[in-house]
Amino acid sequence: MEIDISAAGATWIKLLGLPLLAALLATILSFMVMWPRTKKEAVIRICSSIIIATFTGPVLVAAVLSWWPSLFDSANRVAVLYGCDPATGFLFIAAPLMAAIGLPAWWVLAACVRWFDRRRDKDIGEMAAEVAAAVKEVRSGR
Repeated sequence: MEIDISAAGATWIKLLGLPLLAALLATILSFMVMWPRTKKEAVIRICSSIIIATFTGPVLVAAVLSWWPSLFDSANRVAVLYGCDPATGFLFIAAPLMAAIGLPAWWVLAACVRWFDRRRDKDIGEMAAEVAAAVKEVRSGR
């Protein structure tokens, strides 16, 4: 049995290409908002954007597709008007969605790390009780 490496590579590019490009766009946008202070912070921001855009981006695209399928149909028609393959219209919607979900990755990650750091001496039960109390307070409108 012979494996066609070029076909396997093309498949990987198709599967990961869009999320990786979206993550790159998200990273560039986050650098435009706030330039990283250190090289370590830049690497962490790049990695977090790539991971979030690659793994949660397709989930967001699937959710939007199930919630608003006519948006993707319209994008396919626009792609045809531009003289492109209709499937390109899917990218018109999917790429910005994946970039948008990768954009706040760094800030969400940093907020989680700070939250856990402030609760370093607590066990999981104490942290859960604290979260439950905070949710109850927000729901009551205080």
